[in-house]
Amino acid sequence: MMPEEQHNPCENPLWPCAMTGAAACLAGFEDVAVVVHGSSGCYFYPASLIGAPIYGTFLLENEVIFGTESRLREVIAEIDDRYSRIAVVNTCVPAIIGEDMSDLGHGDRVLFIDSPGFLGYLETGYRAALEAISPEVDPAAPGVNIGGISLLDPFCRGNAIEARRLLNLAGVPVQTTFCLDRYAATRRAAPFTVETNPDLAPGVGTTCGSLLGLDLLGETFERLGAAIDGVDARPVAEEAAWADARIRKGCDKYLRRFDPPVVAIAGGAAYAEYAADLLDRYLGADIAFIAARNDPGPGKTGITHTTDLALIREMIMDAEPDLILGSSYEQALAPDAAFVGLTPPLRNRVTLSSPAVAGVEGALRLMEVVLNACIDRHRRRGSSAVD
Repeated sequence: MMPEEQHNPCENPLWPCAMTGAAACLAGFEDVAVVVHGSSGCYFYPASLIGAPIYGTFLLENEVIFGTESRLREVIAEIDDRYSRIAVVNTCVPAIIGEDMSDLGHGDRVLFIDSPGFLGYLETGYRAALEAISPEVDPAAPGVNIGGISLLDPFCRGNAIEARRLLNLAGVPVQTTFCLDRYAATRRAAPFTVETNPDLAPGVGTTCGSLLGLDLLGETFERLGAAIDGVDARPVAEEAAWADARIRKGCDKYLRRFDPPVVAIAGGAAYAEYAADLLDRYLGADIAFIAARNDPGPGKTGITHTTDLALIREMIMDAEPDLILGSSYEQALAPDAAFVGLTPPLRNRVTLSSPAVAGVEGALRLMEVVLNACIDRHRRRGSSAVD
């Protein structure tokens, strides 16, 4: 694993900063108002990505000079009666000038999250926001929590829907979804949690495993069955086996006509590694490189941790991939390659449904769009189409 180049998270277009990660975490609770305490630029960046209403203080130069507290109190007063909680996310300028905003009154209804963008990337802010919320585990709460959901993720709603479907199939009630729920649900979280995206594990209760991958799916539900009475892992295992056979059939049909693709993958570490495993397993793909936006953790080989677009450009030019999984930035670097969106930003497209990456439907969908993208590329290049 190569070390990451040093870049200011606030200025990096490839991966959201800590402030944006915190705002996305908090905006996932429908009864929590998120106030971005900073300039208009600090507000509009997360507002354009999150897809949920947030508020801003839109600080001006004179407020930075003479103090920002009065402007913040004014915004809080405007929305105070419409939400059960108000979460103030601090940005770089108020953090640098050192104003103490930790005591804004309103008792515990106002949460203050000191998560300026320069602290790091989205995972840092996401965890800071969860720490401020401080979820409470109720040992008597039934079922499990769903973790790994962030409104910055284009697959968050699809992952939540798929996780609930699989848990229902196994007879497991869902308690709290981190973070796509109501604030009250954080005060009675279940003792066990499953992850749809391990990069954003909430750390609430005991983690029983990931839903990202058909093999891990089976292992996770076996653990749930051992931990919780009444869990029936068999229907989920049967669905996973059915999906495995279906993917193999589709990929075998593709490989009868075409060679395995050379693939470049960029995105969050968990998604990128998962996609690489699927493509290697079912298509025998040549994985040219995996560029992880965030730290993949210890012991991971063959993964480059980088948010440097120039480095990624160089890697793509060297690899000349047939297929790219990543963001609109990677797509623009190799417009002749087949492309599958895996990480934001994903521009110039309309998505109205809730596609998943996790679970059975997530694996099926990812391989479906990969095969169709590769087939379309062959058609554009004049190759024979798959029957």
